[in-house]
Amino acid sequence: MHASEIDAESHAWLVASNMLNSAEMIEHFRRSKIGLLAARTNPTVPRESLRLLTDWYNWCFAFDDAFCEGESMRHRPSALARALSPLLEILDGRREPDADDPFGLALNELVHRISEAAIPAQVDRWRITVKESLLSQIWEAANREIDLIPTPEDYILMRRITGATFTCFALIDVGGGYRLETDEWHHPDVRALSDLACDLIGWDNDLLSYAKEHGDDKARHNLVTVLATHKTHALQDALIEVSCMHNEAISAFQARRALLDQWASLPVRTYVRGLEHWVSGHIEFSLGSARYMHAWPDGTRRFNA
Repeated sequence: MHASEIDAESHAWLVASNMLNSAEMIEHFRRSKIGLLAARTNPTVPRESLRLLTDWYNWCFAFDDAFCEGESMRHRPSALARALSPLLEILDGRREPDADDPFGLALNELVHRISEAAIPAQVDRWRITVKESLLSQIWEAANREIDLIPTPEDYILMRRITGATFTCFALIDVGGGYRLETDEWHHPDVRALSDLACDLIGWDNDLLSYAKEHGDDKARHNLVTVLATHKTHALQDALIEVSCMHNEAISAFQARRALLDQWASLPVRTYVRGLEHWVSGHIEFSLGSARYMHAWPDGTRRFNA
């Protein structure tokens, strides 16, 4: 109900933050409508929570474009590591951001806002996932530096971290106004379902963003390229294998979800429903976002979500 309104508000916040360095980038983000991703993946949260989630998602996408896609750092892991250090200190409250550091200033604001909305255990969980995501970008930059395409095993493991999806999962209960206990967050069934949902989202994103990444970065960190390279597949065969892996992950998710009835509390079941919202909502958002669809050639056939 509030999705378009909050998307506009969050975009204005993003522009005011100075994290976008050109009029072209500002327009690109306006057309990308990141707020619709937050709304589709968190369809039941109240307005204030949706705004907080949207701002966090916008920060993640802006960071990705500036640090991971930008030419100055994406092939230089040492430079990226030095740039990340202040953000990690800000995240832990050990440093105030510099006045000329737009990403640090915005992150500091978000840390305070999330701390007001969540209990300390939830904030710590989110902080851990953010640290993992930030540090994983050094792995990607190191691969770019030596033109390395990771193995399928390495890629599948790291894809769960590099996409920042777990930083969003860590806020599902915060946005929903309930609490997943620490032992529930770490329960083997919950961890398996979270990993499977992250796989599904990451692999869907790889399929949807292949055209964009193939032009910008040789799609080196994309499951299609990884399989085509290490299993010597033709492109179409690699696409088919990703589809088969996707179907197997859905079956595994459904089987693991059935185990919840034996023990799960209402917050756990609500969280897992949130994972399902993320899997379906991400596809719906991506198929309508200029961030992905404008990279495909005219006349490309789209599938129905």
